[in-house]
Amino acid sequence: MKSIIVGTAGHIDHGKTTLVRALTGVDADRLPEEKRRGITIDLGFAELDLGDDVRVGFVDVPGHERFVKNMLAGAHGIDAVALVIAADEGVMPQTREHFDISQLLGVQNGLVVLTKIDTVDEELLALVRAEAEELIAGSFLDGAAVVAASARTGAGLEELREELRRVAARVPARSSRAVARLPVDRAFTMRGFGAVVTGTLVAGEIAEGDEMELLPASQRVRVRGLQVHGRAVARASAGQRTAVNLSGVDAASIERGMTLAPAGRLRATQIIDTSLEVLAHAPRALRSRARVRVHLGAAEVLARVQILEAGGEIAAGARGFAQLRLESPVVALPEEHFIIRSYSPQRTIGGGIVLDAFAAKRRGRARIESRERLVALTNANAAERLALYVEAAGDQGLRRADLAARTGWRDETLDAALAEATAAAAAGEANAATASQATAATGKATAATGGAIIEAEGVYVGRKIFDEFIESARAEVAAHHRREPLQRGLARETLREQLFAHVALEVFRAALAAAEGAGLLVSERDIVRAGGHTLALSAADSELHDALEGIYRVAALEAPTFDDALARASGGTQVAREHARKILQLLIDSGALVRVSNELLVHRDALARLVVTLKEYAARHEPERLIDVAAFKDLANVSRKYAIPLLEYLDRARVTRRAGDRRLIL
Repeated sequence: MKSIIVGTAGHIDHGKTTLVRALTGVDADRLPEEKRRGITIDLGFAELDLGDDVRVGFVDVPGHERFVKNMLAGAHGIDAVALVIAADEGVMPQTREHFDISQLLGVQNGLVVLTKIDTVDEELLALVRAEAEELIAGSFLDGAAVVAASARTGAGLEELREELRRVAARVPARSSRAVARLPVDRAFTMRGFGAVVTGTLVAGEIAEGDEMELLPASQRVRVRGLQVHGRAVARASAGQRTAVNLSGVDAASIERGMTLAPAGRLRATQIIDTSLEVLAHAPRALRSRARVRVHLGAAEVLARVQILEAGGEIAAGARGFAQLRLESPVVALPEEHFIIRSYSPQRTIGGGIVLDAFAAKRRGRARIESRERLVALTNANAAERLALYVEAAGDQGLRRADLAARTGWRDETLDAALAEATAAAAAGEANAATASQATAATGKATAATGGAIIEAEGVYVGRKIFDEFIESARAEVAAHHRREPLQRGLARETLREQLFAHVALEVFRAALAAAEGAGLLVSERDIVRAGGHTLALSAADSELHDALEGIYRVAALEAPTFDDALARASGGTQVAREHARKILQLLIDSGALVRVSNELLVHRDALARLVVTLKEYAARHEPERLIDVAAFKDLANVSRKYAIPLLEYLDRARVTRRAGDRRLIL
C-alpha cells in the first residue's frame, strides 16, 4: 500500500475544502466557527482511496492570509501539492504566497486544479489556465497537469483522480534512514482514551507500546494506540497522517509544534546554521539582527537572524548562509525545510534548509570563516556530514548519542556513516611507523592523514585535532626532559592537567595509546617519557648516585636521613640539595631504594633480607605465626624508631597483618 500526503494550497474561498469533500466525501472543516463563517481556519484532513493500493491523505489548509501560520503547520509533511485556483478569480495573493511556500519547502510533485469552472465560460477559463501556467513556469510544477473541475457538477473529478494516481506514482518512497518523528499539529482529549496527538509521520515508524518522548518538553510517554485516517492500526509508517493515543501525559500540556520521537533519541536546539533563500518579491534584503518568525515542522518560533555572508545581508531573490537564533527550543534536523516570515506585518519572505541544527554562536570574522564549512555541509554525504560535525566540535569531540541526536538517523545509518568516516583514519594508522620515523628526524609528530575522524573510546574527534593532541603531548614530554634531565619522565596526571584538562578522559587515554603505538611516548605506571629517552648521568652525578646507593645498602634497616646520606656521599664537596634529591629520586624510581615512610628510605636488599628472616621466624612459630614489636626489634636488630615504620610498611606490602598488639606473618 502506497500512501502519500497531498496538501491543498490556494487563496481563500477558491474551493479547496469543497474540492476535498467532493473527492473524499469528508468535510475537512471540523470547527463550528469554520462552518458558521464558511471558511477554513485550521487544518483539515481527509483520505481518498484511489484503488490499486494507492491512498491519498489530504491536508486541507486555510487560505486566508490571517491563518497562513496554520497552513504552515500542516504543509511541512506533504509529498505533493494541489494548487487550487478558482476559475472566476484567477491567481490571487494567497495563491502566490502558498505557491512560494510550497517551493521553499522543497515540494517536488503536484498539479494545478482550476475550480468553479461551472461559473465561467470557456474564454475566461482559458485565460485563467494561461495565468496559472505563467505562475508555475520554471518551477517544480512546470509541465504539471492543469485539471479543470467543478465540485458542484462533478465535471473533471475523474480526470483529477487519474492525475492524482500519476502524481502518487512519481512520489518517491520516504527515506528509511531516520528515526520516527511526528511534528504535532493537533492535541486533544478523547473520552475513555486520554491524550491524542495528530500529525504527519515524516520519518520512521511508530508501533503500539513504543516508549516515546514529547520534545522540547522532554516528557516521556507510551503509545497506547494508533489510527491512520480513522482506522486502528498496530503500526504507522512514514508518510501517513497519524493519530497517536498517549499515556503518561495530559493533553492540556501538549502544544502544536511539539515533536513526538523515540525516547532519549533527539534533542531540542536553539541555534541553527542554514542555507536560506529570500523571495525575489520580498520587500527588502534580509539583514543581520532582523527578528523573524520561523516555521519549522509544525512549530512557529521567533528568532534573530545572523547573516553569515560578507555585508551582513541576503538580497531579495538571492540565497546565502544564515544562522537562526531561536527564542524557544525546537527539534530540527539536517536537510529539514523551514519558512521565515517577517515579524510584523506577517509576510512570507523566504525559507531554506537546516545544515547544522546544533551550531555554535559565531561573532565577527568567525561568521564569514564558517561559510566554507557550510558549503561543504550543503554537498556532504552522510560520512562527510558526520566528519564536519565532529571537526566543528573541536577538542571536546562528540559522543555517539550526540551524533544520533544531531542527525536523527537510525542506528544502522549512523553506524554505516561512522564506519566510513573513521575508515580513512584507520588507514592512516598503517602509516604510524612512518610518522614515528619522521618524528625522529624532525622532532615533530606527523599526522598520518587529515579530514577523517577518530574514535577515542566512544568519543569522536577530528583526525587533525587528535594528531595535534599527540604532538602537544610529545612536545610537552620532550620539554620536561630538557628541564629535568635527571627525572625518568613526566607524571601522567601532570600531563593531563597541563594539556588535556578540558578534554574528555577517553580522548586523553586514546591519544596516549596512539602515541605509544607510534613509538613517540612510553607509559611506565604513572610516568610518561619520550620513546627514545634514557638517563645519561655526568661523571660527577654517576659518582654521587653510586655513593648514595652504597650508603643506604650498608646502613641496611637503620637508614640515615637524606641530609646525613648526602653529607657522607659528597665527602665535603658542595652539592646542591635539590640536584641531589633528583639523583635520589632516580634510585627510588629504579627500585634500589624503597620509601618505607615519608622520612625513611631503605635499600631493597635490606628489605628482602628482612622478609626472609620473618618467614623463617614464622616457620619456627607455627601455627600462630605471630610477632610483637619487641620481638620484631630483636629480630631486625633495630630500635623502635625504625621498627614501627617498618612494621607499617610490611602491613601495606601484605607481608604482615595487624592482630591486636601483634602481627600475623602472612
